[in-house]
Amino acid sequence: MSPNETSRTAGGGRSRLAEAFTPSRIGMVVLAVVTLVLIFGNTRGVGIRLLTPEVSMPLCTALLATALLGAACGHDAAARGRK
Repeated sequence: MSPNETSRTAGGGRSRLAEAFTPSRIGMVVLAVVTLVLIFGNTRGVGIRLLTPEVSMPLCTALLATALLGAACGHDAAARGRK
C-alpha cells in the first residue's frame, strides 16, 4: 500500500480519526488543559466581594465557576448566531 492509500477510507474520503482531530478541536483541547492547570494550580483561599457580602472560597473554585459561566455564555452566543 502506498502512503496515500492508508489515510483514506474504502469510499475514498478521509478517515473518521482524521476528521475528529481538526486544528480547531486540537486548539480547544489545549486551551481546556491549560485552563484546568491554571485553575487547579491555585488552591489558596481568597475573599471575593459580590456586591456587598464578602465570600471566602478557594481560588480554584472561583476560577472554575468563572470558566463555566464563560463557556455557557459562549455556547449560548454561538447557538444564537447559528439561527
